[in-house]
Amino acid sequence: MKLTRRTALVAGTAVVGAAALPQSRALSQEPVKGGTLNVHYSFEQRVLNPAIRAGVGINMVASKIVEPLVDLGKNGEIVGILAVSWEASADGRDITFKLRDGVKWHDGKPFTSADVQYNALELWKKLQNYGTQLHRDLVAVETPDTLTAVFRYANPIPLDLLLRALCDLGYVVPRHLYEGTNPLENPANTAPVGTGPFKFVQYERGRHVAVEAHAGYWRGGSPHLGRIFWHIIPDKAAAAAALETGRVHLSTYSTLTLSDLDRLGKDRRFEVSSRGLEGSSINNTIGFNLRRKELSDVRVRRAIAHAVDIDFFIENFLYGLGRAATGPIPSVATAFYPGGERPYAFDRARAERLLDEAGYRKDASGNRFKLRIVPIQNGEDVPLFATFVQQSLRPIGIDTEIATYDYAGAINAVNRDWNFDLALDWHRFRGDPAVSTTVWYTSGSPKGAPWTNQWGWENARADALAAQAASELDPVKRKALYAEWVKLVNDELPVWMATERQEVAATDRRVQNHHNTPRWDSSDYHDTWIAA
Repeated sequence: MKLTRRTALVAGTAVVGAAALPQSRALSQEPVKGGTLNVHYSFEQRVLNPAIRAGVGINMVASKIVEPLVDLGKNGEIVGILAVSWEASADGRDITFKLRDGVKWHDGKPFTSADVQYNALELWKKLQNYGTQLHRDLVAVETPDTLTAVFRYANPIPLDLLLRALCDLGYVVPRHLYEGTNPLENPANTAPVGTGPFKFVQYERGRHVAVEAHAGYWRGGSPHLGRIFWHIIPDKAAAAAALETGRVHLSTYSTLTLSDLDRLGKDRRFEVSSRGLEGSSINNTIGFNLRRKELSDVRVRRAIAHAVDIDFFIENFLYGLGRAATGPIPSVATAFYPGGERPYAFDRARAERLLDEAGYRKDASGNRFKLRIVPIQNGEDVPLFATFVQQSLRPIGIDTEIATYDYAGAINAVNRDWNFDLALDWHRFRGDPAVSTTVWYTSGSPKGAPWTNQWGWENARADALAAQAASELDPVKRKALYAEWVKLVNDELPVWMATERQEVAATDRRVQNHHNTPRWDSSDYHDTWIAA
């Protein structure tokens, strides 16, 4: 089976012969109580607190322990988790949340509006990598009673924007464990206490993270699973072998090699699919460090983009799984996508002319200058892309070195130390451009915050457009503002969004009620169980 966009979506869901029978019998059973779900975990994390750091490596574990105010339902609709209702004022400046009654933290203390107030003002607004941008206009959170939280903003914020953002950025940790401490050094960051269906048991570095069912969970009858283990297996071949031998039941977020996903898609024991990952579109990206003299010239940045044959990379390295991006807003985001053609088609001759015009002509040995590439290895394709970029730049006279770090080291090299020329990474679209996309371009992000503007690029017009679109209540006007913003950032090119893709998971068919929401791997697994 050739793993294309279509086959990735349907490989595991087609009902063909005997392959469907085990699943069909399981679906006719009552959920089995107990059992252990074993998950491949390639994202060794330094924190497990999604209230201060948003990212799939954190959320895929922490979301079983710590809960958000809202999440996405089976059809992509907003559903209440810790919030039961929400309402916006006519001017869009006040958002009122009514909270779920009777919820307790795993240590037995009650969950109240004071917890929401503390998280919003002290963690999301001040520390969270995307929350700082989302809540920049948040001036107060009032708590008229223990089950009401009123968010007050200086400027209007569309209710749909806030709700979709809070699916990823609205996780609540206990105020009584964080208040009066340094939140970044709190021990609960690696031993989280939450309100979710599972309680934290252990994080053994380099080996596993373990949780167990919370008997006092507010959803009666849930969870079905008794325990979950996330097994830290950085080696992709070993992870595929663990899936095939039954040591793990699940590997998600495209953390297996594409060749293994292609092979496993032919095996009746597994579903290989993008189902349940629809809420997360990704791009391969190149971020330019404009502090470097050569890269401060937009002609050089454009030349680099023109030198890379993205169609060839997608077809030969990504198994055809993707398309050339037209900008930072993906085509799946129909409410915002402005359409258009890719801004930088492969054109080596044009790349050469742009570099000559910028004053960087080849010397006698055919070289212009040398750049340092830092790949942040979210997936196997990132180091492959680094090598492909290196090979693509050589013919136009740009020499490169690829710096090798572990995942956390690369994050720090790019965002904390600015020790890069080209940073290769993934951008993840999270439902609305204002959540996790404009922050890649907007100035003023704290140094060290991953997946924000750490490029040394500032543009007042881009900042103004992003801010205006984020507070515009009319959806037609919002889309028009984002179209103007996309054109500007495509032209200026501080970051090149090169590909547009969806991720893939491989799941043992004995796992039931899996990938049944658009962000399932970062949801709570409360209704998941394992067939005998």
